[in-house]
Amino acid sequence: MQNDDICMDVFSRLPIETLLGLKRVCKRWHGILSDRSFVQGLLQRPEPLVGFFFQERYQWAGEDIRTISFIPARMEVTQPNKQTIFSFLPEDVVVLGSCNGLVCCRSVFPSPSPYIIVCNPSNKQWTRLQGTRPDKESSYGLAFNPSQSDTNFKVVRVSQARTDKDDDDSYLSFEIYSSQAGAGAWKKSKEVCQCNGNLVKNKGVFAGGKLQWLTDKDRILSFDVENELSWLISSPFPTSHFTVIPEMCIGESSGGRLHYIMISEEGLHVWALEDYYDSNWSLVHTATLEALEEENSRLLRNTRERVSQRVSVDSMPWMDPLAFKDGLLLMRVSTKMMLYCIETKKMKELCNVSELGRNCIFGPLVIPYSPSLAPLMT
Repeated sequence: MQNDDICMDVFSRLPIETLLGLKRVCKRWHGILSDRSFVQGLLQRPEPLVGFFFQERYQWAGEDIRTISFIPARMEVTQPNKQTIFSFLPEDVVVLGSCNGLVCCRSVFPSPSPYIIVCNPSNKQWTRLQGTRPDKESSYGLAFNPSQSDTNFKVVRVSQARTDKDDDDSYLSFEIYSSQAGAGAWKKSKEVCQCNGNLVKNKGVFAGGKLQWLTDKDRILSFDVENELSWLISSPFPTSHFTVIPEMCIGESSGGRLHYIMISEEGLHVWALEDYYDSNWSLVHTATLEALEEENSRLLRNTRERVSQRVSVDSMPWMDPLAFKDGLLLMRVSTKMMLYCIETKKMKELCNVSELGRNCIFGPLVIPYSPSLAPLMT
């Protein structure tokens, strides 16, 4: 075995974060780690979650907050940082989504000429998507499947409009950008989805070859990116069942399964979607509030009493699930950011919300991130 082959074999076993540091050791290692065939091999393995992008939003103002924090997803002691991970981009951005190492962003508002960017923070490559002008009302999703292609991705833009007949009746339309089709390759899909609910938590989750968005009507919007088909998936449990208003989020696992997470007075429940077309869910994890408190007594006190205080949508939830990936749930508990592992049922305090900014409670953008060396054609 040649020396380069030995290096490739060793490097292929190391995490992406370690490889990024090794690229700076010498020119030879940089060449090996930049080799197209080596990168393609790395893209076939699932990369672990390393953290969450966290961006505040003003509750009422039309302007965006420019600061993006990165919260490491580690169960040991850690601190968030007002990182400069996007400093290689030409301007400040709002993070819209992440998929297998690529990140979709848009210009911060106000902006005279806003645009959408897809970038890879690991190798600092980026490309500007021509042909559309982003707005704050639309929702976006990024689809990138490295097992099919190491360079091609799609961005889906979802817009909501009212029908002419009934102001209470609305529908969703879709625009799709394909990097494979070339510059300015946005096209209007013929697909329309009747949906009276609003898309909440404003991020698309790519799982099972489909993009999903959570709505506020016990439904999840699903869009098949390849076939341009949409439908509404029923949530595993109706929110009307509860006395206290529950909080939800969706996420995915490395196996490509969509997960639905709910926190209510009955505890923490996690479901995995078994069938997209029949809305068939399986309960994969459950823990009562008392069990959570017993297992994490140093961090939780009077949990049921505090969760039960939210009887109005105008009140702030005491426990709010924000993002989920690969068995790790990021949640805000009062003024603390917690990471919960469903396998061990252990909870870890990551930081105080004050470290993330003054507006971090009001519907922040929280995006899970797993790095990759996927190249982008700029």
